[in-house]
Amino acid sequence: MAARDRSGRRAPASHRPPTSPTWPAGPVTISTGTVEVVRAPDDPTGVTVLVNGVPSSHLDLVDPTRLSFEYMQQMAAVMDRFTPGEPLAVVHLGAAGCALARYVHATRPTSRQIAIELDTTLPELVRAWFDLPRAPALRIRAGDARNELATLPDASADILIRDVFSGDSTPEHVTTLEFTADVARVLRPGGLYLANCADRPPLTRARAEAATLAAVFADVAVIAEPGQLRGRRYGNLVLAGTNDPALLRSADLDRALRSLPAPSRLLRDADVVAFIGSAQPVLDTAPPAAAAARSKAAPPPGDAALR
Repeated sequence: MAARDRSGRRAPASHRPPTSPTWPAGPVTISTGTVEVVRAPDDPTGVTVLVNGVPSSHLDLVDPTRLSFEYMQQMAAVMDRFTPGEPLAVVHLGAAGCALARYVHATRPTSRQIAIELDTTLPELVRAWFDLPRAPALRIRAGDARNELATLPDASADILIRDVFSGDSTPEHVTTLEFTADVARVLRPGGLYLANCADRPPLTRARAEAATLAAVFADVAVIAEPGQLRGRRYGNLVLAGTNDPALLRSADLDRALRSLPAPSRLLRDADVVAFIGSAQPVLDTAPPAAAAARSKAAPPPGDAALR
């Protein structure tokens, strides 16, 4: 089957897969386990990055605007409506193959991005394997997402994306009210927070995370495939938070989400309140490790601002 772009259209015939892949066959040992690059016969220009056997990124080696994961398509639809055409300062918590960073660079090439990856080996491997933007367009820093977030300056990012996983779930310390308040600190006025939340029926985690965002941001939305919102299966939901009163409310965003290859629904206002129900914000159960160090940390040289 011919490759298709993120809108489901057939890719141009000129798109050809690379002739000499530079990655090794089979899993490669990294500091947190293994990483592997796999290809599918029906996707000649695409590769999937597996971290500890779990699909973590899909990249089109020719067209970085083709996003195959549904939650990334949903995030891209929201990002496309944030100051259209303007360069962005973006922080990615969770890097893997940097699929969304490649998308931002392709659609807004003068943007400045930082990607935080827990594994100390993976960043150098994906830089060697894939055509990623170079610094200062994209810096990749190894470290714990929450610890590294604490080193970023106030009001230094337009968009912050959380895509952090341990196995198939998000570590709790990057879901809490205290963490989300630090996200808001790093965002510029009107900035956008996008979180990838994987959950199972009855979506207890997603409801609590939505309650957490609602305690920090003036406007919150939940985006997912309708069956996922009804709690029919395990899957990904996108949670969005902003203090911009207009960003999540355009009819154009609704249409874009409904027009994705897997049509998605956008919950706002009363629908978000109903989705949250009786769920309460997630709180730190104990002071996170290195909290004292975070409170005193200074930004590393060259990272005082994203742009």
